[in-house]
Amino acid sequence: MSAKVDYTALKQFRDNLEKLSKTQMQQFTEAAVKDLAARLLRKVKMRTPVGVYPKVKVSGKKGGTLRRGWRVGAVVKDGSAYTVEIINPTPYASYVEFGHRTRDHTGWVEGRFMMTISEQELQRDAPGILERKLNQFLKGAFGA
Repeated sequence: MSAKVDYTALKQFRDNLEKLSKTQMQQFTEAAVKDLAARLLRKVKMRTPVGVYPKVKVSGKKGGTLRRGWRVGAVVKDGSAYTVEIINPTPYASYVEFGHRTRDHTGWVEGRFMMTISEQELQRDAPGILERKLNQFLKGAFGA
C-alpha cells in the first residue's frame, strides 16, 4: 500500500528560492555583516571607560578620547567569509584593553577587555540575530 504525498508546497518553496538573485543574497549578507559590526561597535563603546579628571580650570582635560576613538574599519570578503575591523587608533587603547605595568614598574593595572568581552558576547548572540534577519528577508522575498 502506498500513500500519495503532495509536494506542491515544497516545489513552490524551491521555485521561490531560485527566484532570489545572487545580488539580493549579496545585499542581504553585506547588510547583515554591517549590522553585526555596528552592534559590536556599540557594545565596545559602552564598555570603554572614560577618564575622570578633577575640575581644574587650567588643565581643561576632558575624558572620553578612548571611547570616541572606536571606528569600523575595513569590511573584507575572503571567499565566503567576511572580516570586519573594529579599530581604535588611540595610542593607549591596547594598554587599557589588556592591562599594563604601573609607571614605577612595581605593579600591574588590570585590563578592561572591552573589545574581547564585547566580541564574545556578539559571537554568542550572532546566530539568533542572523536567524531573525534571515526570516525577515525570506518573508519579504516570498511575500509571506
